[in-house]
Amino acid sequence: MRLAWLTDVHLNFLDAAARARFAAEVAATDTAGVVITGDIAEADSVEPLLAELAAGVARPVWYVLGNHDYYGGAIGEVRTRARAFAAARWLPAAGVVRLTDDVALVGHDGWGDARLGNPATTPVELSDFYAIRDLAWLDRETRAAALRRLGDDAAASLARDVAAALAWARHVVVATHVPPFRDACWHEGRISDDDWLPYFTCAAVGDALRAAMTARPDARMTVYCGHTHGGGEAQVLPNLRVVTGAAAYGAPTVRVIHVA
Repeated sequence: MRLAWLTDVHLNFLDAAARARFAAEVAATDTAGVVITGDIAEADSVEPLLAELAAGVARPVWYVLGNHDYYGGAIGEVRTRARAFAAARWLPAAGVVRLTDDVALVGHDGWGDARLGNPATTPVELSDFYAIRDLAWLDRETRAAALRRLGDDAAASLARDVAAALAWARHVVVATHVPPFRDACWHEGRISDDDWLPYFTCAAVGDALRAAMTARPDARMTVYCGHTHGGGEAQVLPNLRVVTGAAAYGAPTVRVIHVA
């Protein structure tokens, strides 16, 4: 089975003609569905632009949200709309998607959860900390606690869905926005340094996925993520591989992945 994988497409950076060309490019792939690993647009435009893309590709679309998809909004409000959105399926609400008799798709947005690297001393400030209502203008300690709660929520959701998938699947495909391991946090051909890692990795999700696959050496997992705009692969365990997709603003890319 083949899927079209999109990440960090930032459709709000494209005009209508460019979006139509991109949808046609995705539609031209020999794929059974589309998986998007976040950063589709921003809070006020993610639904109409995602609906436009889904109509243009005319096949099932599953997605997770990225940090940019919350810009200008609040996390709870954006997720409430995602649960009700009919044109594409938000994976945390969809649960376990059966792609074939032995391949499952699960996903969650994830979040940079301020655990890896130097969260206490990093000088890095993201636009998230001003553009997302829940995180706006928090002091460092309060913000770190909020980020860790978001990471823990993502990890709990994925742990539940992975366990359900492994009841029957031999291959679990995980879609998430934020790289779940240090070794998957690629930027410009290398792993991000300790000042960037707190906001570009979700350690809680990584711990949950590692535990699940350590307990199941007879199964395998492939994780697809984005967020860093840098591409690379990491073999975390013999049965756990992470692929991070490169991206550039204004030039979205479609990749065809083989999941079965």
